[in-house]
Amino acid sequence: MSELAKTFDPAAIEAKWYPHWEGSGLFRPARPDADPFTIVIPPPNVTGSLHIGHALDNTLQDILIRHARLVGRDALWVVGTDHAGIATQMVVERQMNAAGEKRTDFTREAFVERVWRWKEESGGQITRQLRRLGASCDWAQERFTMDEGFSRAVLKVFVDLYRQGLIYRDKRLVNWDPKLGTAISDLEVETREVQGHFWHLRYPLADGSGHIMVATTRPETMLADMAVAVHPEDPRYTALIGRQVRLPITGRLIPIVADEHADPELGSGAVKITPGHDFNDFEVGVRAGFKAADMLNMLDAEARIVQTADNLVPGELIGLDRFAARRRVVELIEAEGLLDKVEDRVIQTPYGDRSGVVIEPWLTDQWYVDAKTLAAPAIEAVRSGAIKVVPESWTKTYFNWMENIQPWCVSRQLWWGHRIPAWFAPGGEVFVAETEEEAIEQAEAALGPDVALTRDADVLDTWFSSALWPFGTLGWPDQSAQLARHYPNDVLISGFDILFFWDARMIMQGLHFMREVPFRTLYLHGLVRAADGSKMSKSKGNTVDPLGLIERYGADALRFTLAAMESQGRDVKLDERRVEGYRNFATKLWNAARFAQANGIGASSSPVPPAATLPVNRWIVGEVQATVAALDQALAGLRYDEAANTIYHFIWDRFCDWYLELIKGQIDDETRAVAGWAIDQILVMLHPFMPFITEELWHAMGPRDHELIIARWPDAAAIPVDADAAREIDWLIRLVGEVRAARTELGIAPGARLTAFVRDASAATLARIDHNAPVLARLARIDAVTPGAAPAGGALQIVVDEATYALPLAGVIDLEAERARLAKAIAAAEKERDALAQRLDNPAFVERAKPEAVAKARADHAEKAAEAERLAAARARLG
Repeated sequence: MSELAKTFDPAAIEAKWYPHWEGSGLFRPARPDADPFTIVIPPPNVTGSLHIGHALDNTLQDILIRHARLVGRDALWVVGTDHAGIATQMVVERQMNAAGEKRTDFTREAFVERVWRWKEESGGQITRQLRRLGASCDWAQERFTMDEGFSRAVLKVFVDLYRQGLIYRDKRLVNWDPKLGTAISDLEVETREVQGHFWHLRYPLADGSGHIMVATTRPETMLADMAVAVHPEDPRYTALIGRQVRLPITGRLIPIVADEHADPELGSGAVKITPGHDFNDFEVGVRAGFKAADMLNMLDAEARIVQTADNLVPGELIGLDRFAARRRVVELIEAEGLLDKVEDRVIQTPYGDRSGVVIEPWLTDQWYVDAKTLAAPAIEAVRSGAIKVVPESWTKTYFNWMENIQPWCVSRQLWWGHRIPAWFAPGGEVFVAETEEEAIEQAEAALGPDVALTRDADVLDTWFSSALWPFGTLGWPDQSAQLARHYPNDVLISGFDILFFWDARMIMQGLHFMREVPFRTLYLHGLVRAADGSKMSKSKGNTVDPLGLIERYGADALRFTLAAMESQGRDVKLDERRVEGYRNFATKLWNAARFAQANGIGASSSPVPPAATLPVNRWIVGEVQATVAALDQALAGLRYDEAANTIYHFIWDRFCDWYLELIKGQIDDETRAVAGWAIDQILVMLHPFMPFITEELWHAMGPRDHELIIARWPDAAAIPVDADAAREIDWLIRLVGEVRAARTELGIAPGARLTAFVRDASAATLARIDHNAPVLARLARIDAVTPGAAPAGGALQIVVDEATYALPLAGVIDLEAERARLAKAIAAAEKERDALAQRLDNPAFVERAKPEAVAKARADHAEKAAEAERLAAARARLG
C-alpha cells in the first residue's frame, strides 16, 4: 500500500497512467478465446483539434470499450483519422500563401507531397488530444483514410460499383463553392439569415398582349431563365399555359409551363425557372422536358458571368462577378420599365462553412453513386432489426431520408484526396480501372493501340472513403483473420447530425460489399450545447474548450459530466459547474481511500465478497450487488446517464456518507476485509467513466498482479444479498437522517445531546434500537431511547415506519422563539410562492416573457413551495 497524497491532483495521475497503458499494450485485443467486441471511431479530420463534441462522442465509446475489457471481451477500438480533403488542402494552402507561394505554382504531385509532409509534421494533434481524454484506442493499428491499404479498398469499391452500373457520370446541379472551386456536400453548407431584397419583375408576353409577374431574390439568374411556371389549377393563368414570354435583357423566348411547384398563395403565383442554377428549378425543368445537357449555364467556376449557349447575354455583363451582375441586371430591367417593386426581406442564404462565401447551385459534370439502389437493403436492415437504432425515434427520420434519397455526388475538384480512377480518351470515352495499366489495356482493346489517355483530375468526396471505415480498417479487400473476427462491429456511436452523411452510407456500403451489416447497434447522441440550451458558436462566444476543462478539473471529471448528462434523445446542456461538481466527487472518493488507508483497509485478495456477520457489512455487500445489477442493465441499454448516476449515488451516498460513517470507530478485521472488497468493486465499476483516478487508487490500496484496466467486472449473480441486513440498515439510515434533518430545521446546535422516547415500536424495532445504540449516539447525538411516552412539554416528533419518536427540547432550544421564527419564515416563503404563482397564472407573462424567464419563475415557485412545506413540517414536529 502506497500512501496517498493529501490533495487529489488529476494532472499528475493522467500524465502517469496513459503512457503506461499504451506502452504496455493494454489497449490491444489480446483474448483470442473470448467473444470479440468492436467499435470503430468516427475518424476525426487530420486537421482537427479536440472540440466538445469529440469529447462527448469518444467518452461514450471509451466507456463501452473499457467495460467490454472488464467483462472479458476481446475488445478492439479501431482508431484513425480522415484525410479531410477540403480542410487539409486549405490548411496547407494557407501556409503556402503565408510564405508567398500558391498551390498553382507547383505541380499536382509536388503539392500532394507538401500535404504529406504537413501531415507527418502537424497532423497528429487530434490523436494526442484524444489521449488526454483517456481514449483507450488500439493505437498500434492506427489507420488513415489515405494510407496504402485503405486507399486500395477505396479504389476497388469505386471500380466495382462502376462496373456494376452503380457509379456513373452525369450532369446535375451541385453545391458549388466559388472560392474553393469545388462541389461540396450538404453538410458543408450552412444556412444564414441575410438581409436582402425581393425583386418583382414584369416578364412581357411574347405576343405583346400583357405581362406576367415573377419575383426573385437573385435577379441575375434571369439571364439563364428557361421557363415560367404556374400552378396547373390556378385560374389566373390557365389560359397562359403553353404560351411564351420574352425575357428582359436577353430577349429569349421561354414557355409558360404548368407545375405544382408554383404556389398560388405565394406572391403572384408565377415562378421564374432557372434549371441550371436552382435545385427546385432543376426538377421543374426535368418535368418540363429539358435535358440537363440543354440547361443554360451563366456562371463560371468563380461565379462570374459567362455567355449562355444561345449567346443572348449582353457583352457588357460577361466577366462580371455575380453580385456586380445583380446590380447591373436590376438597372437594365428598371431601364426597360419592367421593375415593379423591391421588398426588403430576410433571405435564407447558403454559405460554405469553410470558405465563408455564398454557395451557388451549379450545373456540372460529376460522378454519382446510385444511392437509391444501395439504400434498399439498408432500409430493410433497420426495418428488420438487423441494425438497432438507439434512440428508436430516429428510425422515422432514417426511413424518410433513405426512401427519398437522391443520387450521391462523390467527385470533388481538389488535388488532395483519392484521385478518381478514371481515364478519358480524346473522343470522350471513359475507362475505369484500379491502375493506369489496366485502363490502357481496356482502351487499346476498345479503340486500338497507342490511345492517349488523360486521368480524371477530380478526387473522391471524403464521405465516400469513410463509408468503408468498418471493413476497410480491418484489412479488406484481403480476407484477413481480423476482418473475419471483428466485422460486423458491435456498436457505432455517432452524432445524429451525420446519420446520413456517414452512418447510412456505411450501412449501404457494408451491406453491398460484405453482405452483412457493418454494426449491430447504432447509437445517436445529441449535440453539446451551452448551459442555457443555445447552440455553441464562436460568434456567440459560448464555445467550450474540452482541453481547458481538463486542465482545470481533470479528464475524469469532464468524462463523468458528459456521461451523466447524456440522456437518449436529448442534447447535452453543458454547465462548467457540473464538471467542477464531479471533480469534487473524485476528491470525495480520493478522501474515502485515504480514510481506508488510515484505518488499515487495503486491497482485497478476492473478487468474491468476504464472509460477513455484522449487518452493516452484509448490507454494503448487498448494495454493491444492487449497483452492479443496475449498471449492467443501464449499460446494456446504452443509458449512460442512468449508469453514471447509479455509480455516483452508490459511491457518494451509500458508501462514503453512510457506510464509512457507520463503521467509523468500530473497524474490526471483518469490516476491513469487507470495506477493502467494496472499494475494489467501486474502482472496477467506476473505471469506464473515470479511468485515471480509479487506476491510481487501485494500485495505491495494495499490491496487484494486474492493472485495473484489465481487472474483472463484478458478477451480480455471485454476490449475496441479505434482506434482513438491508432492512435494518435502511431503517437506521432513515432514522438518523430524519433526526439530522429535524435538528437542522429547528436550529439545534450540532453538539447538543438529546434523549428520545419511542411509542408503538415493534419488538424488532426495539431490538434494532438496542444494538444500534452506539451508532445513534454518535451519528444522531441521541444518548438514550426509552420506550413509552415523552414527558409533557415541547418535543421534536419523528415517525419512522410504525414507531413515533419524541425528543424533548426543553432546555435545548427556546420553543416559543423557534415557533415564532418558523411562523415568520413560513409566511415569507408562502408570500413569495403565491406571488410567483400569480405571475405564472398571467397569460401575458407566460406568452410574452423570454422562455428562460418563465422557466426560472417556475423553478423559483417550486423551490418556495417546497420550502414552505418543509418549514410547516418542522413547526408541526414541535407539537
